Amino acid sequence: MNNRLDGRVALVTGGGRGIGAAVALRLAREGADVALTFQRDQRRADDVVEQVKALGRRALAIPADSADAAAVVAAVDRTVGELGRLDILVNNAGAFLLGPLEQLGLAEFEQTMAVNVRAPFVAAQAAVRHMSAGGRIINIGSNMAERAVFPGFSLYATSKTAMIGLTKALGRELGGRAITVNLVNPGATDTELNPADGPNAETINGFTALGHFAAPADIAAVVAFLASPDGRYVTGATVNVDGGFTI
Repeated sequence: MNNRLDGRVALVTGGGRGIGAAVALRLAREGADVALTFQRDQRRADDVVEQVKALGRRALAIPADSADAAAVVAAVDRTVGELGRLDILVNNAGAFLLGPLEQLGLAEFEQTMAVNVRAPFVAAQAAVRHMSAGGRIINIGSNMAERAVFPGFSLYATSKTAMIGLTKALGRELGGRAITVNLVNPGATDTELNPADGPNAETINGFTALGHFAAPADIAAVVAFLASPDGRYVTGATVNVDGGFTI
């Protein structure tokens, strides 16, 4: 790997597993020091931290429930306090609550919106207080915001569609400060929640042009590009990393 991100500090929410862990490790390989948040699994978060440190970078695992706005702000502030600055924010933590419309109550609605919409807004609000020119905010959305082919995704798709508007508006608002804001929409990605050999994998593959799941590293590679100096003229964009699911 090159050292495009030398001297930069990144915060990846939900960075203890899956796409978030892959993003944290990719940013570290490119030179960044990395803080990550996690909600429950301290062991897995610590394992990612150790892998980052093995690459010669500083790392920090912060327990934080993204449904708690104060915890999100505290994670940003702790990152700056312990790692000295903040250049890259990756809003990756997400709630994935599915079900028929009639069975989704207000509790599920509030949880989904708190994690998938409010947390990225609050994190961005806190982060820009510390970012200088060249800062990066990268939101992780979902291809379900653009093509909902399965029932039961109404709440999740609503929350991820909101990220398109947030990304565009923040891109416009922060452009004069040379801070870019972009949205990465993964498609089916081989994680514990949606394994590439799961019972629905064959059906899902049939909706993609490439016919297979992404690896978490595929998503991380696009995030790393947007976080790097090479991504300096991309803002307010939605990048679908979904194997052609949405074409």
